Amino acid sequence: MAKVVGLIAGCYEQITFGYRVKPGENEWTVKADFTHHAHTASVSVVAASEKFVVTGSKDETIQVYDLKKRTEHGALLHHDGTITCLEFYESHLLSGGEDGLLCVWSTKKWECLKSIKAHKGHVTSLAVHPSGKLALSVGTDKTLRTWNLTNGRSAFIKNIKQNAHIVRWSPDGDNFVVVVEDKILIYKLETASVTGTITNPKRISSVKFLNNSILVVAGDDETVRLCDVEKARWVCEFKAHETRVKAVDSLMMEDYCVVVTASNDGFIKLWKIHLKEELECPVLLGEVDTAARLTCLAVWRPSSVPQVDQDPTPEATTSKGAPSTEAAPQLGKRVRITTEEVILEDESEPKKKKRNRRKKAVKQ
Repeated sequence: MAKVVGLIAGCYEQITFGYRVKPGENEWTVKADFTHHAHTASVSVVAASEKFVVTGSKDETIQVYDLKKRTEHGALLHHDGTITCLEFYESHLLSGGEDGLLCVWSTKKWECLKSIKAHKGHVTSLAVHPSGKLALSVGTDKTLRTWNLTNGRSAFIKNIKQNAHIVRWSPDGDNFVVVVEDKILIYKLETASVTGTITNPKRISSVKFLNNSILVVAGDDETVRLCDVEKARWVCEFKAHETRVKAVDSLMMEDYCVVVTASNDGFIKLWKIHLKEELECPVLLGEVDTAARLTCLAVWRPSSVPQVDQDPTPEATTSKGAPSTEAAPQLGKRVRITTEEVILEDESEPKKKKRNRRKKAVKQ
């Protein structure tokens, strides 16, 4: 039997929810672990590593939580605008925002190691290759950019002529997908060319690879769909929620996959699916009502789960239905982290202009 895992979700109401999930044979139990109100605007993105969970918000801050020690590390302050994307790799965190910056953070001291002007517009999404050596980013400047994470420099720029808002790698790193409104563009890394296109009935809000060929897709309706990226066709769909589905994540078990969905209807749901040649409709394993308008979701997979003296409170909402920060255990003391200014490298400009800008900076 698998260990207890965590679900972390953010919402428009500025709350971050934490839940403990205990797997069972036919039903999974979801219990409230904590709620936290550290942001002053809606939570836009959440990411989890083995030890840490980070949330980004429209309040321009990134909040850091150590879920093993159950403490809050504080706020990372460097972006000017909404935090749009967060992703861990090794002992680092990548963040992107509406300011066009791509920042590299050390998770040891939580220092900003590098800040790059990655896109002329907003950075809308980023994805780290499974090798941890390179990353992709897309933005409102209609470009797809490849980054060498060893030296933090741009390795390749592709003009995609459209404003993409999601980019994701396949688990083996051989393929990746770029989402533009309701379309999924399937790319092969070797050729950096589109091998197929799939159109969703509605605008796409979230995608997640379940394996190298199956991609789960959520959008501006209540239906979740699965597509085969190798054959560029839909293979399964099911009604998951009552309103639009905002986020999807997944967890692999020994012989099946668990798809986690979060919706504007306030529910987080867990679905069991066997990844066979002929996919069957997923079976509902468990659900929880947060009573909030959810925006983002992440599955936390700790190597070891700290013991809690008492079972987490099963309800995390007040009788009025509004999120409560007192109904579940709170995280530890908050310490604000300030960051030193780092050299800002504009990778969207020609090298000659970059040299001139650096000379002016030295004179100043």
